[in-house]
Parts: sequence; structure tokens; C-alpha cells
Amino acid sequence: MDEQQPAPRVARGPARWLWFVLGTFSLAVGGLGVVVPGLPTTIFLIMAAGCYARSYPRLERWILDLPGVGQMVRDYRAGLGMPRRAKVWAISMIAAACGLSAGLLIDPVAVRLLVAAVGLVGVWFVGWRVPTRERVLGRD
Repeated sequence: MDEQQPAPRVARGPARWLWFVLGTFSLAVGGLGVVVPGLPTTIFLIMAAGCYARSYPRLERWILDLPGVGQMVRDYRAGLGMPRRAKVWAISMIAAACGLSAGLLIDPVAVRLLVAAVGLVGVWFVGWRVPTRERVLGRD
């Protein structure tokens, strides 16, 4: 875990602007996730930091220095994943948001099934694909 990955090369020309636009879009969606229940924040900030690393490294550094989420972005990049408490919280929120939406708020059955399926994919991804920080660090 101590190995540093080389920084991605900063793009030039139109590619740089494309990375900047994608980063700004990800940052905006992540900002919405702060106030909209069920919309994740951290994953969009991870994407924004990656895009900014290829366009404007100063903005990447700004995200990495944000209180609270900056440390989570750095941990994810280092392969440490999420703390167990955050995983439990994320899975609970996915289940609550998708369950409420599919159970009460959505009318067409096909859309209910789609929302439930997307929720199950989210639970699977967070629960089994994202490493648990305590396990990675050997503090089971």
C-alpha cells in the first residue's frame, strides 16, 4: 500500500477541456449528493478528482484537501476502500431509498423492478467489490 502510483499525464488541447467538463459535471453531481438523499457523493468526487488530474491538477488537489471527503478519496485511491461503518451506512441508504421508491413512489411495475435491480447492484458493489478499510489494514 506504500507504493505511489505515477500521476496521470495532463491532457492537452480538446482532451483537456473534455476532462475538465467531465470533472466539473462529476463535482456538480457529487455536490447535489450532499443534499439529495440516496445520491452518492464520494464516488462522484473520486471521478472528479480523476478527471481533474488529467486536466487541472490544482483542482484535483483542492478535492483531495476537502475536509471529510478528501481523506475518503485518498483512501480509495490507495486501495483502502471504505470504513466498515461507511459501508453499512451506504448499504442501508441504498436499501432504504430503493425500497421506498420501488415500494411506494413508483407506479409502473417495470420501473419498480428496474429500481430494485439497480439497488441490488449497488448493494452488491458496495458490500462485496469495495474493500473494507479495516480488513485491508488487518484490523479485523
